Amino acid sequence: MRSRWTATVAGLAVLGLALAGCGSDDKSADTGAGDTEVATGGRLFSTADAETAKLGSDAADGAFPRTVKHALGETKLEKKPERVVVLDSGELDGVLALGITPVGMGTNAGQNGVPSYLADKAQGIQPVGGVSELNLEAIAKLKPDLILGSKLRANDLYAKLSAIAPTVMSIRPGFPWKEDFLLVADSLGEEAKATQLLNDYQKRATEVKSKVQGSPTISLVRFRPAEIRLYGNLSFIGVILKDIGLPRPKVQDIQELALEVSQENIGQADGDWIFYSSYGKPETTAENTVVNGTLWKALSGVKSGKVQRVNDEVWFLGLGPIGAQATLDDLEKYLTAKS
Repeated sequence: MRSRWTATVAGLAVLGLALAGCGSDDKSADTGAGDTEVATGGRLFSTADAETAKLGSDAADGAFPRTVKHALGETKLEKKPERVVVLDSGELDGVLALGITPVGMGTNAGQNGVPSYLADKAQGIQPVGGVSELNLEAIAKLKPDLILGSKLRANDLYAKLSAIAPTVMSIRPGFPWKEDFLLVADSLGEEAKATQLLNDYQKRATEVKSKVQGSPTISLVRFRPAEIRLYGNLSFIGVILKDIGLPRPKVQDIQELALEVSQENIGQADGDWIFYSSYGKPETTAENTVVNGTLWKALSGVKSGKVQRVNDEVWFLGLGPIGAQATLDDLEKYLTAKS
């Protein structure tokens, strides 16, 4: 499954080994339920995409039963799952992209229930706690026949989750979003559909690049409570920019999730185009202070009018094919608009 997709899109764009990055934080790993080694800065962070690509099953497309190899072992699925619980926004996006509505979902601190960009596709999904504060009782009450999560979020809960229902774990959400999506699809017997969706995504990325004049550097700024991040190549949005073929400012052209900067050093956020957002409500971050300050207004991208606030739920929390397509739509709109 994975190899067929790679062969199909390899000629469309340079995929690279550093595929995608996590938009949400790694709080679950810090608070004890997750695996710190796959968190940002962890020993196994940068290899999560390549390692996830090794996971999945050898079953024929859509065939059950199947045994799915995943980040925490192997899980046998006797039949195609019908009641799925997803533990993070990436799994939610992926399952919905495959035309399946999960019965339960974990939510991010930067979201209120279903992400706004998925509202039309996600009706009646029951929350099962935050991604770092999962409610196992609520999950059990939904009587799922498949739980989809990650080591980053719920490593130490795997045994308890598996006692509720067959559980498949990726390594982490974020920069391995394509590999994560293929693992989700494998668990649901939707391999062919997933391959087509990823091919469609790459064709769209190539189309967007053909419409952009020149090669403007793209700066990504995300305001979070108590910190400001400039996002690197190992991020969801960083991967999308790589797939399009758009360059990054030198300071952001790094094989990391992000670089933290102070308000006084916001000059490092400059680029031909600057896109920014806040994780959660802007008033809980330094966004308003910074964007109304003299240092921000002195940035060349700001002075030239090439600065845009974007939807954090899409650009940084989407973490799946629907979010990726929506981000491509945004990039085309902003980068090709007439001055």
